[in-house]
Amino acid sequence: MNILRTGLLMAALTALFLFVGTLIGGEAGMGLAFLFAAGTNLFAYWNSDKALLRMYGAHEVDDATAPDLVHLARQLADQAGLPMPKVYVVENDQPNAFATGRNPEHAALCVTRGLLARMSQEELAGVLAHELSHVKHRDTLTMTITATIAGAVSMLANFALFFGGGRRNGLGFVGLLLVSILAPIAAILVQMAISRTREFEADREGAEISGRPLWLASALQKIERAADAIPNPEAQANPATAHLFIINPLHGGNWSNLFASHPSTAERIARLEAMAAPVTAQSGPWA
Repeated sequence: MNILRTGLLMAALTALFLFVGTLIGGEAGMGLAFLFAAGTNLFAYWNSDKALLRMYGAHEVDDATAPDLVHLARQLADQAGLPMPKVYVVENDQPNAFATGRNPEHAALCVTRGLLARMSQEELAGVLAHELSHVKHRDTLTMTITATIAGAVSMLANFALFFGGGRRNGLGFVGLLLVSILAPIAAILVQMAISRTREFEADREGAEISGRPLWLASALQKIERAADAIPNPEAQANPATAHLFIINPLHGGNWSNLFASHPSTAERIARLEAMAAPVTAQSGPWA
């Protein structure tokens, strides 16, 4: 269901782009906006993992420097049918984690020092399994495509506002102003809805990889509580990266559920607890 919803939301975002493009940019403007947005986001897609890891001061660990963490990541990757990702640690006291990389063959798992200090081995397994689900379903690619289309919508709106596209299509100044304001907002809303859907899907798939939904539920509860109290300076300086983390790393949370990049943690935990009932009656891969 979450995969279907993602597809429908991406179709809606594409339809919004085509509508706005035809309305205020014409075919030429629409094509230029899409090509520019695609070029910038494709560059980010191929290079964002390196830039992101540098931004957060992440350092790679291996069997010699973090044997327990690397062994756990390898075990979970095997269970998920994925190549072994690179593993990184960020010297940040806020417990959190994210995955990056353009495909499973070039993936990286990154956890903070705070996560390692505050999670049990089972909770850590739940978090890593969640991030491996993002890798497995190529969510980096999904979010790059949505960012491309949302960026193109915003560019078209700016193009029309500054170059007077309304004179050519009968919108008039007021109509042009409304479209220029509302279209980017609509694109962001759909983009954030896709991000929330991917988090739900990663929770579900991650729980299946570990075989223990309650491990992730417990971790999410701990992480959210600590993230509210412990700052993440790098995330505060780069809020556009907040959606990558398993829990929003920014203080104050999101003022509106519509603009939130993450679903409600309470709802995520409730879904995981609902999954746990039939699972606990069976022997999973960790039994």
